[in-house]
Order: sequence, then structure tokens, then C-alpha cells
Amino acid sequence: MTAQGASRREIWAWAFFDFANSGYTTVVLTTIYSAFFVAVVAAPLDGRSPGSATLLWTLAIGAANFIVLLSGPVIGAIADHRAMKKPFLMLTAALCVISTALLAATGPQSLYLAVFLLVLSAVAFSSGENLIAAFLPEIAQPQDMGRISGYGWSLGYFGGLLTLAFCLLYITWAEGRGETAAHYVPVTLVLTAVIFALSAAPTFLWLRERAIPMPHASVSYIRLGVQQVMQTIAHAAHMPDLFRFLFCLVLFQAGVSTVVVVAAIYAQEVMAFTSSQLIALIMVVNVTAAIGAFGFGYLQDRWGSVPSLSLALCVWIAAISVSFVASAPAHVWFAGNLIGLSMGATQAGGRALIGRLTPAARNAEIFGLWGLANRAAAIIGPISYGVITELSGGDYQLALLSTLGFFLLGLGLLLTVNEERGMRAASTAAPLSVGEAVT
Repeated sequence: MTAQGASRREIWAWAFFDFANSGYTTVVLTTIYSAFFVAVVAAPLDGRSPGSATLLWTLAIGAANFIVLLSGPVIGAIADHRAMKKPFLMLTAALCVISTALLAATGPQSLYLAVFLLVLSAVAFSSGENLIAAFLPEIAQPQDMGRISGYGWSLGYFGGLLTLAFCLLYITWAEGRGETAAHYVPVTLVLTAVIFALSAAPTFLWLRERAIPMPHASVSYIRLGVQQVMQTIAHAAHMPDLFRFLFCLVLFQAGVSTVVVVAAIYAQEVMAFTSSQLIALIMVVNVTAAIGAFGFGYLQDRWGSVPSLSLALCVWIAAISVSFVASAPAHVWFAGNLIGLSMGATQAGGRALIGRLTPAARNAEIFGLWGLANRAAAIIGPISYGVITELSGGDYQLALLSTLGFFLLGLGLLLTVNEERGMRAASTAAPLSVGEAVT
């Protein structure tokens, strides 16, 4: 049991949502569907203007993240006020599962439908990420957040690995029968949706909603949510390290988000990786990412979040540098495993540090802002890459330089965050009253 009463079973139920939804990230955003979208679904666009399919992919992901950027803080504030994180989480999971399965019916003749379903699934996925993260301060003490956040991320990578393994088995069987990607990719999308739905069951069975609904007058919850978020932003001067880290997170997560949504495209277009090679690479990277999330979680609790995250960003910088000069598949494998180690570390570490810097009674609200920062990053990073690719006539390596720049800037700003001071500010911050929110 933790000091806040969360049992070991409940902590694992919380972490299992990362296991459940990671198949979506791995199959749809990172590996199989992203490459399929550029090479098949949107291929006619590239025939007219090289780089256009990649640009459309990054614009679709950017649009989804813009929607979550606007809605995330409001949903978080309402979830705090009404103690409705769990119902909202169930709704987002259902939407992501259904829209992912429906993507299986799309192809070159239904490009607009494919973009719509992609945006819908990504919005649902990202909204769920915000909501599950907001449970972390309820089930873990500050000194344990790095370790428990690491449990979630590392278990999540194994979830992605399991989903990829099923997909690889099916693809290998289908290719042996002479089937093309147009046949086997839709099946992998259905597999991903089914695994997500089944694996999320422990979360909804055993994770408790500990928040208590606040008394409320007859007001618009959207207005309440917006005003509550504005109050939090107005108090930024009292929590400078929290908001400085949020800006820092926008920078380095712009780099992370770019890698997530274009890694398979880069390996396919620049290094001529096949679908099976891509899946094998990402499966190995998932293992190293799980190791990174788990190991850095313990390192974070021992060293502190800022030193641990700084080390992880240095590994990111090395990985992108190797990718830029890569001339053989072995270089990509080396860079990919560096990316895995650093990705697990930055994702688990960023979530844990936000938890440490978050005042009591504002969990969903602050994690809504955390989601806003992540979504802003997921707009800026991939679209920058897509625009550079389009303007350069398909020069993927030139576009990679923008990704390296985001990590360098993020590391510089991270070194200005004072973790201890931020934790003290969080512990003394007054809870936001209903009167403040509605006046």
C-alpha cells in the first residue's frame, strides 16, 4: 500500500492502461499505419508533389493535437470539479478503439475518411493520456512518482511489443501467401483495436476515482473549466518552476513527437526498410524503451528529475546525430536503441516531474496543462518536419535537423528548473475555490 491508500493491484491497474493504449501508438502512429498512409493511402499526392503525403500525415496529427490542446485543460478542470476522470477515460478509450478499427476500411479511394478517422483516434488517444496521468498524484507519494510512472511507461512498451508481435506474425503469414500491404495492414488495425479494448479492462475494474465532487452552482462547465485554467495560469508567478518546465517540455517533446510519427517513414524512405524490418526494429526499440523507463524511474527517485532528464536528453541528442549521418541499416539500429532508452526515460520522467510540481486538488487541471504542452509540442515538431520535407522536395535528412534543435533548446531550458523550489511551491499552493473559478 502507498501512503495514500493505493494497493499494489490498483497501481498495476493504473499502469496497465499504458500497456493497453501503447499498441495504438506503436502500430498506428509509429510503425505500420504511418508508413502505409504515406506509401499507399496518400501516395497519389506524392506523385504530383514529392513530400506531400508526409506533409498531410503531419498536418493530420497536428490537427488532432490542436483539438486536444484546446479541449484538454477544460476537460481536466471539469474532471477535477465533478470527479469524473474515470468516466471520461472510458469514453476516450472507446472512441480510440472504434476509430482505429474503422481505419481498416480506408484506402487510397477514401483518403478524406482516413484522415478523419486518424484525427478522431489520435484525439481520443491523447485525451486519454491526459486523464490517466492525472491519477498519478492520487496513487503515489512524490518520492515514489518516478518509480511508479516508470512502471507505467515500461509496461506500456511491453504492450506495444505484444501488439507488434501479433501483427508481425500475421504479416509474415500473409506475405507467405503473396498478400500485399493493402490486405494485411487493415487486419493489423483490427488486432490493435481488440488488444486495446481487452487490455484496458483491469484499469476500469480496479482503478478508483479518489477525487470528491465539488459543490457547484448552475453554471456552464465549459466556462467553469476555462476560468479555472485561467486562474491557474494567473498563478504562474507562484509556481515558476512548474511553468518553466512546461515550456521546456514543449521543446523537447516537439522532438520526441516528431520521432514517434515519422520514424517509420524515415526508415522506409531514406534507408529502404521493409514492413517486416520496421516492425522488428520497433519491437527491439520497445524493449530498450521499457528498460529506459523502468531504470530511469529509479534513477529519478534517487538523483532527482532534472539531472535524470538532462542525461536522457543528452542521449536523445546523440541518437538524432547518429540518425542524421546514418548510411547503413546498422547505424539505424544503433540510433533506434538509443532512442528507445531516451524515450522511455523522458516520457516517464516528464510525467513524474509534473506530478511532483503539481499542487494538491488540481491534479486533472495541471495535467490538462501538461497535456496542452504535449499537444503544442506534437503540433510544432511534426509539422516543422513535414513543412521542411515538402519545401526541400523530400529531403528527410534536412528535416531531421529541426528535430535535433528542439532537443538542444529543451536541454538548455531544463537546466534552469529548480526542482526542490518547485516542490515547495506546490506544497504551499492554496487549492482553487469554486468562488474563484466562477467569478
